[in-house]
Amino acid sequence: MAYGDTYSDRKYIIAGIFITIGLILISRLFYLQVVSDEYFEQALRQARKPVTEYPSRGIIFDRNKNVLVHNEIAYDVMVIPKEIGEVDTVEVAEVFEMTKEEFKEKIDKIVKKNGGNRKTEDVFLELITAKEFVEINEQKYKLSGFRFRTRTVRSYPSRTAAHVLGYLGEVNGNDVEKDEFYRSGDYIGKSGLEQQYESLLRGKKGVKYLLKDVNSNIKGQFEAGALDIPSVPGANIITSLDVDLQLYGEKLMQHKKGSIVAIDPNNGEILCLISAPDYDPSLLVGRKYGQNYSKINKNKNKLFYNRAIQARYPPGSIFKTMQAAIAQQMGVGNLNTRYPCHKHLVGCHNHVNPLNLPQSIQHSCNPYYYYLFQSMINRGLTSDHFKDARMGFQAWREYVTSFGLGEKTNVDLPYEKRGSVPDTSFYDRYYNKRWSFRTIYSLAIGQGELLVVPIQMANLAAIMANKGYYYRPHLLHEIQGEYDDPKIDSIMNMYQEKHYTKVDEKYFDLVQDGMQWVVEEPGGTASRARVKGITICGKTGTAQNPHGEDHSVFIAFAPRENPKIAVATYVENSGGGGLWAAPIASLIIEKYLNDSIARPETEKRILEANLMDVKVEE
Repeated sequence: MAYGDTYSDRKYIIAGIFITIGLILISRLFYLQVVSDEYFEQALRQARKPVTEYPSRGIIFDRNKNVLVHNEIAYDVMVIPKEIGEVDTVEVAEVFEMTKEEFKEKIDKIVKKNGGNRKTEDVFLELITAKEFVEINEQKYKLSGFRFRTRTVRSYPSRTAAHVLGYLGEVNGNDVEKDEFYRSGDYIGKSGLEQQYESLLRGKKGVKYLLKDVNSNIKGQFEAGALDIPSVPGANIITSLDVDLQLYGEKLMQHKKGSIVAIDPNNGEILCLISAPDYDPSLLVGRKYGQNYSKINKNKNKLFYNRAIQARYPPGSIFKTMQAAIAQQMGVGNLNTRYPCHKHLVGCHNHVNPLNLPQSIQHSCNPYYYYLFQSMINRGLTSDHFKDARMGFQAWREYVTSFGLGEKTNVDLPYEKRGSVPDTSFYDRYYNKRWSFRTIYSLAIGQGELLVVPIQMANLAAIMANKGYYYRPHLLHEIQGEYDDPKIDSIMNMYQEKHYTKVDEKYFDLVQDGMQWVVEEPGGTASRARVKGITICGKTGTAQNPHGEDHSVFIAFAPRENPKIAVATYVENSGGGGLWAAPIASLIIEKYLNDSIARPETEKRILEANLMDVKVEE
């Protein structure tokens, strides 16, 4: 082969290599610049800084549009450790009312939290007040690397209904894992309506893009805000609460343990829900949240404990109203059903004797309900004594559970407890299937294994008012604003549904007679609940307490014709129902229906009473 040919071949090979390399480079450049967004996105990340725009949280109102919870401006102090630069650390620390050592420790923690990256912005101080913001901002010239982020905190104009409204707290790892909406440092409803309707109240986050230079200095808006996404405010909630009634109820329950629940029987809306003792909801806001939370949580009187939906008690004699209705439905009771008051069967107090059905409610005769319950359980359907009791008990229990007992009411508050109505399997386990009426007779007067929560007691009063049906108790009255949670619509539909008991309407007339006589007729157990001009139907109860003084219980509704309010009051360790629970409930009724109190002596007695075994810590 000639030398020229060899040279020519090499020339083509080298040219081919360069052409191939060139094509590869060109195609790579084409891919990066035209096809792939990688470099474009990297450039964007270097040039723009996304800043979360937090939505304002929804406002909570009472039924008359009075504000229960709204928002106030607060500020987070943000810091980029690298940008602090060479400053007088002592001088900067003093701005934040810290020592030099505390300041340095806080910065070191932030850097450590971010894996040693000193360029990452993080929270230095959170939720400072507007006053603190002004004081710090006046010295901003000393604060290189620091900026303010606007936030909102909850504010409570009336400082009421802490157990209903709930509080906010910082999200934990589970919150962030379950819902991509949240990031570390965000706040979420931790109890009450704040938790129950978090998806409505929280709104939707937005984002604002800021322009950065190569040194990460902010130079203004990125592309004049064209890419910004505005936040969407949370929906407002109008509740069924009457703030004046709520405040009044809380005042009546000062220095007492227990609860008041008042319901509109026409729709199940809760007018007031008081758990005593309680706490000031404004304490769980801002930088002192942790300190105040600890104090409230450690209080001996269990201030976070919502007795209205969580405390479980024997219903006591208020249960007799249901027994009287069920007995008629089962065909074993009527107006003329009379039983003697044999105290050797079960203890009772002195009254006229014998009594008919409504009188048995009026005088709350225990032996009467011993006999009445026996007639419901021992039906004589079989010669087997134990089997007969089982059959009667199963039939009776179906009626009881139709009143909503033994389950949750599904009120729109978290952590509600269910009551307890024992079944045959419960007694079978304890008595090896050999049990009879004599084993369970304490159920006759609302004792034994029966347990209810106060909201169920109020619902029982509503059933008596409606003669056999109820709406599930609830606090949500109306939603104002945008929301995209389909569960809310189904919840609202559920609260509009009527729930019927298995007792016919006609059997409640005698029960209402007896309840009216409890308050208005001589010998009635709740004469202290009488209010001139208002026909109140009620029933007292004294729930046995093996650990001390019995509990005072009262349910009522008013007026008898076209009832507008049903109430349950429970006062722990205070004796008979007519002594304390009945007058408290009657004051609630009077306040709601008349908007004033015409019995100052009764009111004064309640307001001045201290019935707590352990005083509330200051």
